Amino acid sequence: MDATGPARWTKKDLIGIRELSRAEIEIILDTAPQFLAVSQRASGIKKVPLLQGRLVVNWFHEPSTRTRTSFELAAKRLSADTLSMTASSSSTVKGETLHDTLANIEAMSTDIIVLRHGCAGAPHILAADHASHIINAGDGRHEHPTQALLDAFTMREAMRHLHKDHARGLDGVKVALIGDIEHSRVARSNIHALTKLGAQVTVCGPATLLPRGIERFGVTSTTDLREALKGADIIYALRIQLERQAKALFPSIREYVKLFRIDRDSLRYAPDHAIVMHPGPINRDLELSTEVADGPRSVILQQVTNGVAVRMAVMHLLANSGGPRVA
Repeated sequence: MDATGPARWTKKDLIGIRELSRAEIEIILDTAPQFLAVSQRASGIKKVPLLQGRLVVNWFHEPSTRTRTSFELAAKRLSADTLSMTASSSSTVKGETLHDTLANIEAMSTDIIVLRHGCAGAPHILAADHASHIINAGDGRHEHPTQALLDAFTMREAMRHLHKDHARGLDGVKVALIGDIEHSRVARSNIHALTKLGAQVTVCGPATLLPRGIERFGVTSTTDLREALKGADIIYALRIQLERQAKALFPSIREYVKLFRIDRDSLRYAPDHAIVMHPGPINRDLELSTEVADGPRSVILQQVTNGVAVRMAVMHLLANSGGPRVA
């Protein structure tokens, strides 16, 4: 496994999708299948030694289950040593700055820092001044790049299977992002990734959850769910992030369910081949009905499986491609 090919990975960190070119996104997507195969080995030995002797620190300042465990498993399948930290267990609670905390961590010879933080821009600030490879695992309402990468990989694999074309990309694929666009870092990263990969993106939700001027990012917006689902190849239901809302931005849960939930009734407006995705965790029967979440169109668990492979690909590319590091 190597990082060579038509293009070569040269970046030190993965801070956001916005900073990546289409070619760089495709390097990650094209590297991931090798690691998906590792996770599916019949031998049961689901490890490769590509990060043997390296130290990966998962530093999470916000609660997380899927992302944290996915990164931890990805690192272990690359044979890395791992260390997990939370905000409550680090000296930042005593007033220490992020820079000082990271400097102390780096004194233990770290290689990769996976950072989730409630403040937008925190990974970018640290990446500029520290030698470790920084991976943004979600920063405030800014971005969640590895979620967008695993989503794009899942979409691409689904379209390749549907069209029986193993070279197919996402050009012309119609994606409907439904729900809380305003507060979603997943939506932002997905919009950046999908538009760069040539997909046609429609965002849909209550007007109060659609950012003003969202069309300038190359997407179509609507408050009509039927319009968004018409012709959609991929339906992506976003979690209603009640914890990020300063105030109620739609009249009631009942109204949201009636107008925007993806369920058996609303799926009638989408093509029969459309797949359903969700970043998790699901507010069951709010943005997505249980029947659909667990139904034959759902690829939500495949997203989780693909997430480990994509994160393995990201860590391998950052650590083993010879990109520049801060002196």
